[in-house]
Amino acid sequence: MDKRLLPNSLWAATAVPPAETPPLTGERRADAVVVGAGFTGLSAALHLAEAGTDIVLLEAGEPGWGASGRTGGQVIPGLKLDPDELVAKYGVEKGERLAMFAGGVADLVFDLVDRHGIDCHATRSGWIQGVHASRRMDVVERRVEQWTRRGAAAELIDARQIAELTGTARYAGGWIDRRGGMLQPLSFSRGLAHAAVRAGAAIHGRSPVTGLIPKGKGWRVETPSGAVVADQVLLATNAYTDALWPGLRQSIIPVFSYQVATKPLGDNLRRTVLAGGMPVADIRRVLLYFRLDHTGRLVVGGRGRARETEESEFYRNVVEGLNWLYPQLGPVELDHYWGGQVALTLDHLPHLNELAPGLHAMIGYNGRGVAMATACGKMMAERMQGAPLEDLPLPATPMKPIPFHGFRQPALAVAIAWKRLLDRWEARGG
Repeated sequence: MDKRLLPNSLWAATAVPPAETPPLTGERRADAVVVGAGFTGLSAALHLAEAGTDIVLLEAGEPGWGASGRTGGQVIPGLKLDPDELVAKYGVEKGERLAMFAGGVADLVFDLVDRHGIDCHATRSGWIQGVHASRRMDVVERRVEQWTRRGAAAELIDARQIAELTGTARYAGGWIDRRGGMLQPLSFSRGLAHAAVRAGAAIHGRSPVTGLIPKGKGWRVETPSGAVVADQVLLATNAYTDALWPGLRQSIIPVFSYQVATKPLGDNLRRTVLAGGMPVADIRRVLLYFRLDHTGRLVVGGRGRARETEESEFYRNVVEGLNWLYPQLGPVELDHYWGGQVALTLDHLPHLNELAPGLHAMIGYNGRGVAMATACGKMMAERMQGAPLEDLPLPATPMKPIPFHGFRQPALAVAIAWKRLLDRWEARGG
């Protein structure tokens, strides 16, 4: 099997046609090169092209091949850290600036959809975060208070309200973030690619970068059948980062997230399952996330094994999660099984790394890549056009390989098993 083919996902089965992105052949010059055609790279290329920059985007597969085309498609504002935590970490000025940036990332996504007419079944009905145990309600109470203090449309909901909106009685309550929503992620990726090409970007699929070599004041970026020399390079490879730049792959922890999709639910079930029309994720340590797609399929995702596979037996935990959420559905027929990698960072924040003069990296979205990666792509386009680092909302950090990185995966497997037990214990009233 060709590892660069799209997985047999629901998104691949229902996406709009891709843009023409032929492999790079021959050598050329450009103002800037972006490596990786996920949300970050596509957004960066689009905004650079709109600003008149001669931009080349190189992708090993096709636009949206990696996490961007496999994600659950939930458009979630904010970061893993709440606003007051950002202020405590960075100080009032920088912390508030980052919080406001994070709170507005969904605005950019829906603006791009509208401005470029992207057909990706985008809906901005809000986003729900569920709480699996009443003793954890204080987490979302603080979250809602902090965001409403900053003007966000956020509200607490109790067990009755969340059951009415979601059709599951598994949550003690939660909150609604009215800024959020959902979309078809591969269609959104392809829509960004179409928009970038129309704006003048050159996008080359099937063009894995094999060499990154300093050349004069810039860089020579090599692929199997071509090369580009440019002054500015952005590495936007996220969880699929390889050994192209020493140490970068070791600065994140890739983990697998699996999803399953049912056949379209009947009309009676669709009136009771997610009747509020909002996607949902919960605050469990090993979380579940779920939504309906535009055809009425129920899509449920969660943590997966440390491998990419479409074999149904490896999706037991996700299927158990579906059955736990909606026992009233009984045995349901599943249409698709697919997975992809998510990039975690130790501080739970995206990482903007300045690796060398003219060489930038933007990775590590911790499972919130749809909105945050799109916004960070625009931010990096501004940086590559000369914006000073101190003017950017996300502070740059030195690239730091994680100690004992090679042992992280087996340790993570043990930690996930333990966290899953804690989640179950709490949900049962422990």
